[in-house]
Amino acid sequence: MKIEHVAMYVRDLEAARDFFIKYLGASSNSGYHNKTTDFRSYFLSFDDGARLEIMTRPVLESSANDIARTGYIHIAFSLGSKEKVDELTARLKADGYEVLSGPRTTGDGYYESCIIGIEGNQIELTI
Repeated sequence: MKIEHVAMYVRDLEAARDFFIKYLGASSNSGYHNKTTDFRSYFLSFDDGARLEIMTRPVLESSANDIARTGYIHIAFSLGSKEKVDELTARLKADGYEVLSGPRTTGDGYYESCIIGIEGNQIELTI
């Protein structure tokens, strides 16, 4: 068994799509639009076959976006090397994204950084 895809709602669908393409090398399908409900989505694919569905609709509920909360908390991307983690973290920081931690080696041996990405979502960058 494998996870087929992960999905997230966003307010600005195009900006979210551009973020994952620009920084994380995603490729996107042409999108889907349900004209009855005005639901829109893109499936983003990554080199290893993982997929992320980003979605929006006219009315979205907001909840607390605390760093430590129950539920899904971040999405992690394996970049392949310490140097790539360092480079992308620096690039995201230079482009105005908040770096929460790292790059660093964690107590359990992972080399990673964590940033606040598009629309306040946590993104972990690791080897």
